[in-house]
Amino acid sequence: MNKEKIVIISTIGLENPEKATLPFVFATAAQSMDVEVVMFLQSEAVVLSKKGEAENVRAHGLLPLKELLDNFYDEGGKLYICAPCIKERGISAKDLVQGAEPAAAGTLVDEVISAKSVLTY
Repeated sequence: MNKEKIVIISTIGLENPEKATLPFVFATAAQSMDVEVVMFLQSEAVVLSKKGEAENVRAHGLLPLKELLDNFYDEGGKLYICAPCIKERGISAKDLVQGAEPAAAGTLVDEVISAKSVLTY
């Protein structure tokens, strides 16, 4: 039997640490329930994938984003970053945290149609 799969699309970045962190809280909770999680960062959320940025994101009452991101990867999470969004912000692939993969809309479509559920923040 295949694992359940969920895709999480996040568009919130540094402007709102709580909303930027919540998708990762949900992702790691799903992983703890043996759900495959694919995250796709778009819009302002792509900044979170820059080296050194996650360390600066802390929301009251939640684990630090860097810790959640490390846990996400440790549990086999896949992180895609909107390629046009990073290009627009002058972020190159070499600026991204290890494991973050630039991707375009076609990748997102493929992931969405293969998932049981999609959650958007």
